[in-house]
Amino acid sequence: MQATKYGKVVVLMGGDSAERDVSLRTGQAVLAALQRQGVDAHGIDTQHQVLEQIMAAQADRVFIALHGRGGEDGSMQGLLELAGIPYTGSGLLGSALAMDKWRTKQLWQALHLPTPASQLIDATTDWAALAEQLGLPMMIKPALEGSSVGISKVTNVDDLFKAWEAASECASQVLAEAYIRGEEYTVGVLQEQALPLIRLQTPRDFYDFAAKYEDDRTSYMCPCGLPAEQEKELQALALQAFTAVNAQGWGRVDLMLDHQRQAWLLEVNTVPGMTDHSLVPMAAKAQGMDFDALVLAILDTSWE
Repeated sequence: MQATKYGKVVVLMGGDSAERDVSLRTGQAVLAALQRQGVDAHGIDTQHQVLEQIMAAQADRVFIALHGRGGEDGSMQGLLELAGIPYTGSGLLGSALAMDKWRTKQLWQALHLPTPASQLIDATTDWAALAEQLGLPMMIKPALEGSSVGISKVTNVDDLFKAWEAASECASQVLAEAYIRGEEYTVGVLQEQALPLIRLQTPRDFYDFAAKYEDDRTSYMCPCGLPAEQEKELQALALQAFTAVNAQGWGRVDLMLDHQRQAWLLEVNTVPGMTDHSLVPMAAKAQGMDFDALVLAILDTSWE
C-alpha cells in the first residue's frame, strides 16, 4: 500500500550536462531502489526529446536524478511545474540560486554567513592584482557547474589565465575564490533536518572530480571526529545556508573548517549524487537509514 500511494514515478536521469555519466549512475541506483520496494518506477534519459518523453510517460510524480545544468538549475523544475507534475527536491528559485555559486555567495555575504572571498574573472582580469587580492593558492571554478567539473587549484600567477581558460570551456561565468587551508566537510539535508557530518580526506591536491568518483583512496569519516557541540553548530550553519537560497526537501552543503576552526561555506547541492561514492547515503546510513529508505524519504518530498 505504501508503494502504490506514489502512483507512477518517473526517474529523470542523464541529460546532456557535464555531469551526465554521474547522473546516469545516480538515476539507475534510485530506479532500482524504488522498484525493489514495489514502486511503479520507470527511467527516462533526458538527453533528447525531454518534453515529449515526460508528457508521454503520464507520470504521477517525478524523481529528479539530474545533475548540473538542465536538471539541477531550475529549468526542469519550471517545466514540471508548468506541466503540473509533482517532483522531488527544491523548486525553481532554490534550484537556480544554488546552481549559481557566485549569486549564492553574494546572498550568503548579505546575510553575514561565512564564505571565502571571491571575484568574477574573465580574459581582461589583472592576474597580478587578483593574486594580491585573494592570495595564492586560489581556486578557479565555473560558477554554473557541479562535481568539481572545470575546477583548478592555482599556486602561481602565471597559471591563472590557463585555469580561467579551462573553466570558461564550461560556457559559464568563472569564479576565483580564496583557498581555505583546513578540513573539508559535507552536511546532508533531508526534509529540513541536517544529517551527521562527513569529513572528506583525499591524497589528491584537492577534492576534485577524480577524488569524488574514481579514486578509492578517498576516505570518509562519519562520525566526523568533531566534538558533538561543534558538529551541532556546523549542522545549524548548514541549514541556514541551505534555507537562505530557498533550497527544499533534500540536498547537501559543503564547507571547510580552517586551522583556527572557523567555518567557511562553499556551496549547496540541490540534487546530490546517489552513487556508490556518494555522501548523502553515507550520512543517512550513519543515522540508521538504509539506501532504499532514503530514496523513499526523498520521493516523499514530492508531496510538497
